Amino acid sequence: MTNLSINRRSLLCGMGATGLALAVPALAAAQPLVQVFKDPNCGCCGAWIEIMADAGFEMEVHDAAYDSLKRLKAQSGVSEDMASCHTARVDGYIIEGHVPPTDVQRLLSERPDAVGLSVPGMPWGSPGMGPASERDAYSVFLIRIDGTTEIFTHYKAA
Repeated sequence: MTNLSINRRSLLCGMGATGLALAVPALAAAQPLVQVFKDPNCGCCGAWIEIMADAGFEMEVHDAAYDSLKRLKAQSGVSEDMASCHTARVDGYIIEGHVPPTDVQRLLSERPDAVGLSVPGMPWGSPGMGPASERDAYSVFLIRIDGTTEIFTHYKAA
């Protein structure tokens, strides 16, 4: 029979390494809370929420009347030409409409000086608006603090 001797330093280092190995994947996968404000009768908003949750975001949903949503958009710096069916807040940014989760992740990684992102209207094939395999071309816009916009990402038609 073999005697195995472990000193205190080896034991503590092993325990620390094990704890770190278990914690790192959880920290890497964690995404910030996304607060979504939407019409209670909108099904496409629910589909977008599911897609965001599947991408690892924690979702908090608030149903709101049309006038409240319109006011929230205006107060948040979303002009009428950038508006869509739902508005979300995440980590200091506004996400307007059917913005893909990868663009939200990129925004949070790059941290530009901006209001947030918008997919104006409800383009077919954007997340929550039908299959990506049939999508129409659409752009995700970065809304700057001064109200100007620029294309953040463009998606070609499928």
